[in-house]
Amino acid sequence: MTNSRFSVFTLTVEWLTLPDVADRLGVPITRVRQMVRDRKLLAVRSDGVLRVPAEFIQDDTVLKGLSGLLTVLSDAGFSDEESLDWLFREDPTLPGTPVRALAENRGREVKRRAQALAF
Repeated sequence: MTNSRFSVFTLTVEWLTLPDVADRLGVPITRVRQMVRDRKLLAVRSDGVLRVPAEFIQDDTVLKGLSGLLTVLSDAGFSDEESLDWLFREDPTLPGTPVRALAENRGREVKRRAQALAF
């Protein structure tokens, strides 16, 4: 994890290790590692262990729209930690957090806000 003014580990209540994600998704851990490499999931390292926010897994699948949103944030110049901060920060215009809006099938609203960050 890079040095930053905040700790991403204060942004969410539950973090999953990659083996935990593999169990929840019912896939081999190698597949989860590939998902992280392909930015279909976002993982950050803590104490030498990669961890994924539990909110990214819903009904035994990756949260709908997460992969595309991670691409938009990356294209806007956000680091992994900055992306997590943005995803879990309250946004009164949504209302709630972007990750909560994704879980509630309001991905278009979230993606529009993320696209606006690039300008």
